[in-house]
Amino acid sequence: MLVRLYLLLLFVSLIGRSDAQPVMGEGHLTQTINDGWTFEGQRIKLPHTWNTDAYTVKDYRQGCFTYERSFVWHPAGRQTWLKFDAAFKRADVLVNGQAIGQHVGGYTAFAFNLTPYLREGSNTLQVKVSNADETITPVSADFTFMGGIYRDVWLIEKTPQHFDVVDGVNVTANLHQVTVDCKVSAPDGCQVVSVLQDAEGHVIAQAHCRASATTRQVLPLPKQPHLWSPESPYLYKVVTLLQSKNGKTEYDRQQRSVGVRSYAFDAEKGFLLNGKPYKLHGVCIHQDQKPYGIALDDDQHRRDFRLMKEMGVNFVRLAHYPQDDALLELCDREGMLVWEEIPVVDVVPEGETFAANCVRQLREMIRQHKSHTSIILWGYMNEILLQTQRRYQGVQLDAAIQRTLALARRLEQVVHEEDSTRFSVMAFHGSNDYNKVGLSDIPQVVGWNLYQGWYGSDMTDFERFLERQYRQQPSHPIIVSEYGAGSDLRLHNPTNSVAFDFSMSYQQRYVEHYLPVIEQTPYVCGAAYWNFIDFASANRDESMPRINNKGVVTNARQPKDVYYYFQANWVQRPVVHIAVSDWPDRCSFERKMPVKVYTNQPTIELIHNGQSLGRKKVVNCQAVFVVSFFDGVNTLRAGTGTHEDVATVKYCQPSDEIAVNVGSNCYFQSDASGLTWLPDQPYREGSWGYIGGKAIQTQKEILLTPDVPLYQTMREGMQAYRFDVPIGSYEIELLSVDTRKSQASSAYLLGRQDTRGGGIAVRRRYFVDNTDGYLLLPFGVHDCLSGIKIRKL
Repeated sequence: MLVRLYLLLLFVSLIGRSDAQPVMGEGHLTQTINDGWTFEGQRIKLPHTWNTDAYTVKDYRQGCFTYERSFVWHPAGRQTWLKFDAAFKRADVLVNGQAIGQHVGGYTAFAFNLTPYLREGSNTLQVKVSNADETITPVSADFTFMGGIYRDVWLIEKTPQHFDVVDGVNVTANLHQVTVDCKVSAPDGCQVVSVLQDAEGHVIAQAHCRASATTRQVLPLPKQPHLWSPESPYLYKVVTLLQSKNGKTEYDRQQRSVGVRSYAFDAEKGFLLNGKPYKLHGVCIHQDQKPYGIALDDDQHRRDFRLMKEMGVNFVRLAHYPQDDALLELCDREGMLVWEEIPVVDVVPEGETFAANCVRQLREMIRQHKSHTSIILWGYMNEILLQTQRRYQGVQLDAAIQRTLALARRLEQVVHEEDSTRFSVMAFHGSNDYNKVGLSDIPQVVGWNLYQGWYGSDMTDFERFLERQYRQQPSHPIIVSEYGAGSDLRLHNPTNSVAFDFSMSYQQRYVEHYLPVIEQTPYVCGAAYWNFIDFASANRDESMPRINNKGVVTNARQPKDVYYYFQANWVQRPVVHIAVSDWPDRCSFERKMPVKVYTNQPTIELIHNGQSLGRKKVVNCQAVFVVSFFDGVNTLRAGTGTHEDVATVKYCQPSDEIAVNVGSNCYFQSDASGLTWLPDQPYREGSWGYIGGKAIQTQKEILLTPDVPLYQTMREGMQAYRFDVPIGSYEIELLSVDTRKSQASSAYLLGRQDTRGGGIAVRRRYFVDNTDGYLLLPFGVHDCLSGIKIRKL
């Protein structure tokens, strides 16, 4: 007890805080030191990133910046280690101005022994972090490279005899045994003891042996072990001790959880878990939330896990990099299969420095995370020909493909050297060139990122592509590693949505087509929808500049209605959801609108303001009713007799003001003003609309407006716009775009490149008197209009 008290007081002194509560074992002490830092002279707390600017500007802050922290240290015959869970993407660590080490790679942990560099009393720690090194992957990708110390930092006290600070003990299992691999510092005169326990704490097996620098122990399992699955995530516990030879002194200990499961990827049968076919119901996820950027704490990662689990997800692809242990621990403990990968994306630059860094990142990821039962796939390349075929031509392209192939083969070998119990995987965009050049023959599992019906062609090309791959590459197990469509909560088109209108309804149509194909095709192992969240992608313009908005939940973690379509397909408990939460406030001349109910029940009834609209058979987890909305609040109740959902829609018709989203088939609801801009329409007598012209669209950014989508659609070459409205005085607003500002096209629009430039929003107001019962606004052949609003004075 006196020893424990002394060590506690020592550690409090070390970190300079009187309120510290360290995690204490017999042979080591561990404590986060996330407080007390400065960044470029400003006080901050970790996790931290300097790139919250990336949500608003394309040219976000890149460079090398310094974190600093002071602390008091007193020598006590022990080693003091500093461990970083991650820093993006290069970190140089200095103590009292002296460089002690460097780590390259932005997503894996690293640690340094501070002891030789510390002096009794006050010490200064500096960490110089850069997000701009072009020799370190990722160098190109459809997400933002946010710099910073964005995960926890730890001070760790250890005796000279200890397990490695970063990956000292790894535990894996098959159906017959548990294997414990240890890395030991100063092993002379030490022994390693491992104890295997079941979930209730009963000892099943023990092993002990003399310690060496690398020590392996094997612990037998019962003949019929409890099997782990997402539905039943049973975990055994392994406690591993580093002791003196006589067992009287404990130097270090590690506790790991391990599950027992078997799985296989089969080119004919798909994915099998514990000997049975098992469809992977998955999503991809980035670590991102505005205004925190990538600097999420453990509670935020746990919230994301629970949102996924609630949706029915049993498989997650960690895109495109290793992620936080807090998430992986929940995947183990509460059940979710994992694909984890390193961020080799788009292109492989020249030079051994880049390739060696990729190898290092892959080894670190596997060594640090191989104890996680949930992980079934190690990935190492994503859409690697996407930029390659755009950047290079001729001989340069041939050379780029050859070095890509060479690196892929090298990384494939690393996977098998580091962990022969898991499968390797790469993700390709929908091009047959991966087969032609031989990349698809390298990994054990092939992932396809498919967006037919979004970036090009139509939705039915999705299943045709899969069928071709199945015929042409019959030995390749297939996962749909990405599929998705963008959606913007401001855009709605309930009856005739189309690709790239970014309406909520098109995203629903898209998913409602893709998911049944995935579920009903036996050779498809499963899929990971892209993406679980709307996330930062600084190079994107589209309807929400700086954001990729394909998420099934918003960046603020609000589930979109389509979230419940997945839930109705994937969970066993009854699900009933009226899909109006994306658009609860509606202003339209159309009273009759379709209302969809997502459910996994066979039939469903919808009641509107107390009146039944009938009971319908549910097909593809949905039933659609036509609702004639009343002015004011409309109450909707969907039920099966035992389960129900209640929702409200506030409805009104335009009165003294008509605002038109010219060139678009969508309602646009402005966040800034709350005003609803109506879909464009041809002129009809007694109504309003355009006369002539052609609707056009751009996906490039419009500046100086919060209502970007309103200006991205337009009509050019109109003869006129006409409103048949009562006699009186009117204010007229015309919206257009000054296109003199040119912008480069995004590489990630694939088949939807547009030649129109972005520009600056222009909004002009006029006052006119209507004496004839209509307003006729003539336009020149070269005029281009994005919006028009008339308001009776």
